[in-house]
Amino acid sequence: MKHLIYILSFVLATTAIAQNSDNLSLEKEKLKLALSYSDEEVASSAMYNIIAIEGPQSTYKDSLAYLYFNNAKYVSCFLVTDDILKRKPNDVALLEMNAVSLESMGAISKAAEVYANLLTKTNNNYHAYKLAGLQVSLKKLEEAYVTIKKAKELKDTGKVKITFQVNKNYNQNVDLNAAIAYLEGIIALQLNKTGEAKLSLMRAINLFPDFALAKSKLTIIESSENQKEN
Repeated sequence: MKHLIYILSFVLATTAIAQNSDNLSLEKEKLKLALSYSDEEVASSAMYNIIAIEGPQSTYKDSLAYLYFNNAKYVSCFLVTDDILKRKPNDVALLEMNAVSLESMGAISKAAEVYANLLTKTNNNYHAYKLAGLQVSLKKLEEAYVTIKKAKELKDTGKVKITFQVNKNYNQNVDLNAAIAYLEGIIALQLNKTGEAKLSLMRAINLFPDFALAKSKLTIIESSENQKEN
């Protein structure tokens, strides 16, 4: 009798495994089709089913995070990346998505913490630039000044552009090094370091001659100085 029960249990377990395997294959095929047809809703549903079958360690959690991020669903992206980072705390791509999601959600303080963490892992000048900008938003000007000076010293790939809104009808893409110099000037100005602010803004213009906001800010500073002299 015990032998019969063992055989029956084995058969049931084998059947369940086979069914799971079939379901997994079906969901992966559904996911492939959904992505080829740009159907994000069905794709995310298939990913959830795959994760449910594979368990908490499923690599499809990462894919789900990318799907949410690429579709600007930042709350969902944050929740997924936050979950994965508990077991993969040093994954730079996940940390970047987590940081961007937090900033987009308005969680500036938490986003700054994540960018600070990223910076220790990457020594990337863009991460330093982002951290400095968030520190300015948090009114931590002295910290921001230290951070932006560090960004200036870090290696630049020459590939990153920063978009500035010049007016309601015009955005300008600026080289990262010029953007770093500009932010350094803005921070210096807020710290009443006018001379240093002017030098930083002039460096920004030298690095990117058509930098509209840097030119405008420098003109305002110089006009203010001329008025004081007169």
